[in-house]
Amino acid sequence: MSTIRGSWALVTGATSGFGEAIAKRLAAEGCALAITGRREDRLERVAAEIRREHQVEVATLAFDVRDRAATERALAQADSLLGKTDILVNNAGLALALDPVHAGSPDDWDQMIDTNVKGLLYVTRAVLPGMTQRRRGHVVNIGSVAGHLVYAGGAVYAATKFAVRAISDALRYDVLGTGVRVTNVEPGLAETEFSLVRFGGDRERAASVYKGVEPLRAEDVADAVAWAVTRPPHVNVQTILLMPTDQAGPHALHRRQG
Repeated sequence: MSTIRGSWALVTGATSGFGEAIAKRLAAEGCALAITGRREDRLERVAAEIRREHQVEVATLAFDVRDRAATERALAQADSLLGKTDILVNNAGLALALDPVHAGSPDDWDQMIDTNVKGLLYVTRAVLPGMTQRRRGHVVNIGSVAGHLVYAGGAVYAATKFAVRAISDALRYDVLGTGVRVTNVEPGLAETEFSLVRFGGDRERAASVYKGVEPLRAEDVADAVAWAVTRPPHVNVQTILLMPTDQAGPHALHRRQG
């Protein structure tokens, strides 16, 4: 096990769910943080909680990863942070609706592709040069079991997560010999705001996704990230596919009655 105490991590989409849990878990290991998100009020709340609970330095960067100009501007202004970032966690992402392609919304498709794929690339492009120059660093991408297996109504979301897997795999070739590591963490069913966002705020429909099942928690995914980034420098955990015990795959869930 390697320590990350005193290191700096940049975590995108840190205002809730996986991103918030990952930021707090890394802070618990003594890691300083730069956290990003679209909702500045929530971003500042998370930062305040981390500072209070873990006494580490936290910088906040409010921008939408879909906006390339805003992303480049925010990260350029944070140049001093990028100069010491050892860990990048590309967490920002979402799913929208469960419509078949022939009834789907192109606006939803654009938002998923722009966030899950292009946003990941924009942030990585800004952070990675410093890592390769310093010959150390770790890029952690948050993928999904949907990057391996598709399901009805999930064509575009699955396509974005297949893309995250492809980018992660190819990136290892790009950084080979630089000392930079790349990990793709791929959760199965997890209870966060994910389904609430997917179903446009319909709480009843979102809750039905998890009915009778014990899903993963955001903290489980955060533990996986923390484990990957604390391996010795010569060890690269390439992929972590983690599922709740009640799930064998997207099409197989054990639901308890009552």
